[in-house]
Amino acid sequence: MQVPPLSLYVHIPWCVQKCPYCDFNSHALKADIPELDYIDALIDDLETDLAAYQLDDQSRQLHSIFIGGGTPSLISPPEIGRLLREIEARIPFSTDIEITMEANPGTVEAGRFDAYRQVGVNRISIGVQSFQDEKLTRLGRIHGSSEAQNAAKLATAAGLNSFNLDLMHGLPDQSLDDAMYDLQQAIAQNPPHLSWYQLTIEPNTLFYSKPPTLPDDDNLWDIFEQGHKLLSEAGYVQYEISGYSKPGFQCRHNLNYWRFGDYLGIGCGSHGKISFSDGRIVRTVKVKHPRGYLNPTKPYLDQQTEIATEDRPFEFFMNRFRLLEACPKQDFIDRTGLPLSAIATPIEWAIAQNMLQDQGDYWQITEHGKLFLNDLLAAFVADDED
Repeated sequence: MQVPPLSLYVHIPWCVQKCPYCDFNSHALKADIPELDYIDALIDDLETDLAAYQLDDQSRQLHSIFIGGGTPSLISPPEIGRLLREIEARIPFSTDIEITMEANPGTVEAGRFDAYRQVGVNRISIGVQSFQDEKLTRLGRIHGSSEAQNAAKLATAAGLNSFNLDLMHGLPDQSLDDAMYDLQQAIAQNPPHLSWYQLTIEPNTLFYSKPPTLPDDDNLWDIFEQGHKLLSEAGYVQYEISGYSKPGFQCRHNLNYWRFGDYLGIGCGSHGKISFSDGRIVRTVKVKHPRGYLNPTKPYLDQQTEIATEDRPFEFFMNRFRLLEACPKQDFIDRTGLPLSAIATPIEWAIAQNMLQDQGDYWQITEHGKLFLNDLLAAFVADDED
């Protein structure tokens, strides 16, 4: 099995307050962030992983880093810089490494974009969600529409390689006009990348216990159809389910996820996936709560599981079919360690159902396949009776 490209995910778990729709591992601030201790723990966590998975011989390079949360921009630029220097001292960066950090559009945080760029961050992902104050209030966001617009302007002025705006649709009581207004405001900021995703109600959130009124399926389809047209006319290309970019500005970190690449995960509740030349593929989950993660008597690792051979086709395509690009057949062989014969039956079925097209060295998901993605993926689920 060929070892795929390697990325790193860094989780910062704190937020100013918890949003009612958020099911991520984030914790509202109740005191000052222990940023020195947490950065120390992240470095130690990385060292532990590198030794455990035999990656400390510096034979593999990092192609991307994504610092997510929570709100990573609550961590000071000097400490983000220290973290990046310590990471590079332990595992080499590729010459064109993409280093993304999530940020909220609060004025104080936005004003630090240039400082983050100076310490090594070259891509910012700004959690705008909406450009309408009433919608932002319903979503529990701490910023207003003017701060969102200002953050985009400051990101442009900071001279970053790229920046992303996160925007949601299908919001409580959102009309088609509301959704298009948000998109028009986002496009006006000219971001190289735009993540436009639908609000979904997840368990263990305030919205789950007190559901708001969301647009129905017909309205959601109208929003998507009109929004996709608007984005396409503005020069954005959809390359994954909720990802749009100007040519050349796709998020390389996310591409590595969806192409079934490898990634280390450090920080509270972070996930990782590592492939080995002997054919093993291991998934990891770190201790979720900051108290436990920062406890020096406890390990960072909470769970480690090996992906069974029979589960690899589903795992591969569950990720790969998020992308709209054609899938090289060789990628399946290289990333799973399995022959094409292992999936001959479900592939033939998917082609017969007009969900996939065989294009010689590639498979291409069809429009019909996108509409019935769950059915397509179910074809690759291992049969428990085998």
